[in-house]
Amino acid sequence: MWPPGALSDRGSVRTTTPRRRPSTAIAIHPPAADDDGQCPPRERSLLLRALLSRSSSGSSVSIPLSASLAITAAMDQADIPALLSRLGSDEDAVRKMAVFKLQNSINDPAFADVFISSGGLVVLRRLIMTSLGNTLAYTLQSLTRLLEVDMGWEIFETPTATDLVERIVELIVTNPLVNILRGAMAILVALVSHSQSSATANSPGSVPGTFGFRALRPAIAVYPQFFDLVVQQLQSADHALCGNALMLINALIRDALSSPAGDANGSANGAGGREDWAKLVKRLQDLGLIRAVYKLMQSSSLQDLAVPMLEFQSLSKLLIRKWREVKVDLDRPEHRRSLKSIHLTSAPERAAVNGTPKEENSETGKKKHNPEKWRRLGFETESPAQEFETAGYLGMMDLTDYVRRHDDAFQKLLLEQATRPASVRCPVARASLAVTMILYDHFEVDKTDLEDTKGYQGVEMKDQDKLFQPLLLQWSRLHAAGLQGFFRMWKSTAAEVDDFDKVAELTRILIEQVVSQSTRTKDILEVEDDMHEYDITRLRNLQLELLELAFEDTWGEHLYQVREVLKQEALQFVKEQRVRCLLQGSWFSRQTLNRDANGDGGNKTTTSWRFAKLSHNRRFLHYCDFEQQMAQDPGLDNLTEKIDLATISSVVSNVSAPNEDAKSTTSSSTVQKLSNNPKATTKITIFRYVEPSEATNGSEAKEQPMLTLWPMSHSLASEWLDGLLMLLNQAPITAETSKLINLVSDYGLKIRLLNVRMDSSFEGPPPGAGVVPSRAGLDEDYFFEV
Repeated sequence: MWPPGALSDRGSVRTTTPRRRPSTAIAIHPPAADDDGQCPPRERSLLLRALLSRSSSGSSVSIPLSASLAITAAMDQADIPALLSRLGSDEDAVRKMAVFKLQNSINDPAFADVFISSGGLVVLRRLIMTSLGNTLAYTLQSLTRLLEVDMGWEIFETPTATDLVERIVELIVTNPLVNILRGAMAILVALVSHSQSSATANSPGSVPGTFGFRALRPAIAVYPQFFDLVVQQLQSADHALCGNALMLINALIRDALSSPAGDANGSANGAGGREDWAKLVKRLQDLGLIRAVYKLMQSSSLQDLAVPMLEFQSLSKLLIRKWREVKVDLDRPEHRRSLKSIHLTSAPERAAVNGTPKEENSETGKKKHNPEKWRRLGFETESPAQEFETAGYLGMMDLTDYVRRHDDAFQKLLLEQATRPASVRCPVARASLAVTMILYDHFEVDKTDLEDTKGYQGVEMKDQDKLFQPLLLQWSRLHAAGLQGFFRMWKSTAAEVDDFDKVAELTRILIEQVVSQSTRTKDILEVEDDMHEYDITRLRNLQLELLELAFEDTWGEHLYQVREVLKQEALQFVKEQRVRCLLQGSWFSRQTLNRDANGDGGNKTTTSWRFAKLSHNRRFLHYCDFEQQMAQDPGLDNLTEKIDLATISSVVSNVSAPNEDAKSTTSSSTVQKLSNNPKATTKITIFRYVEPSEATNGSEAKEQPMLTLWPMSHSLASEWLDGLLMLLNQAPITAETSKLINLVSDYGLKIRLLNVRMDSSFEGPPPGAGVVPSRAGLDEDYFFEV
């Protein structure tokens, strides 16, 4: 050990002795380090001998800090024979102290190399097989750290390696101590993850090692409860043990997925080896693995278990992709059973009640085939296996699971659809396959690779809601909720068979909106409720917005031009609507202030009515005042007053609150919302120039009012004010008219977008389009046939 205070200002370690001969002080500089930053073992021993020789002569030796660790390791190596002697001691306390020191030094490759060459693996194996308590825990930790530096694999290449693996499996099954369970699982993680091709060279007399899942099979056969106990450790309060258990499960699944097709011994001749991964996953799932990891992803201990959980999430995607790659083959018993269960759950014996022919016994005693056996379930043909080509066995699993869990709803839906014409029936099976592929694309399953499951060690864990997708583990329930949403939209939109793709696109948006906006801690029950209660009108608006954004990115300039054209068309449409309101004519209130006849100075307000109407040629505005509003609108012949529109200089609106005083302002602002007060508060005033010649010369023109109208409603004020302005070739100014223009133009754009199919909107021009043909070999001898 270096004495306290031996660090110099330059970061070196200085060992000092009494200066008998200061002139003989010498600095020893170690040779260059190797690629991993460590001095080679031979150079360390030379350095140690030089240090001891100079120290014994009384000289001062200056050692850089980079060499101090090498010297320490060299000194430890010199003690390895003594360490091995203590590890083999008959006293448990001596062995415990020795293995405690060993676990802190064995992760140094130089130390580990000398330890292994000195026969340390034999001692480690004996301790694992015979020791108990903390001694066993320290031994397991030592072997774990040795394997972490990719050394010591020879311990699994001996003839007794099977007994060692069985001992470790036995510890997991029978030992309750947490520190022992952590070390045992860590060793199995390394053993399963280690590749046979990367194993170290076999030493003389050794046998080829067995790694991966194959190495555990003999031990698991002895202890069949092994998987159950490993899955139970996922509920442990010790995060390190929980993490090791999940890493062991990840290693087993990864090894099963990466193993080539073959039997248990790796032979390609095996018939059942290709489905080992499926059997393993099914066994783990039956033990509650998915439910346990789902709870971990939603728990507060996410940070400590982030890396193994991200690996499990990626492995789940790989399993989903693996199921999809399995082709549906009716020659395989499990596939045939799944399809048969779908048919039997559909209650074919009740189909005849709704007019669908059922299977009957013919004269020969054989069943007569129902011509609509599979089309009744929503398949397009009577060969259902072919329709699983895109979704694979994953689609069959999803459909089978939905039918099994919702058998009553499935039967009622089929009976309901049987009463409807074939063109409007909801294809249940096609809808299920569509929802499967929607989920497949949403979780980006195809973008996950087996190598991605190993690269999460340095991932930033800041945005956990984006990294972790616990809803992925609830695949079957998400599929059922999405399928029920498909049925709901099919019924609400009165869709037909030709509208299948449109309803599927709405379902895709529904799933993306609900699942993407769900937080990590949101329960699956809440997600299902959100899907069931999502407003279809809002969903339709989202579809139009997304469609518009998609075309905006692709056809930005062209879409802008289309919008401008549609806006002009909408402006002309609204102008015509406003002018038609003027042609129809409207009643306006007219309040007159009269002095009281008694002469006491009081004033009395009387209300009369004014009717205004635009002439058919749109050149004159006719109006007349009446004492009361007539039941039938008067014609132009009864309107004695008229105004030539050519003489109008401006139209001004006066907006004020009902009970506001006379501080109203005259402006061409937007008409505000009126209250239900019967007294009109919106005034429209039509002005003309005092002298028409003033409108053309440079002098300031003076205006005078010609006509004042008092609309009784918001809509009437907007129609007449903007109608008069448009007749004068001016822009409309009210909010209601602007909103109507935008509404018409937006609907026009959306109708055009909906007429374009999504699968063809981004396709380029056909081959050869826009290519000018060559005129090579042509002359001027041509003519046009008219």
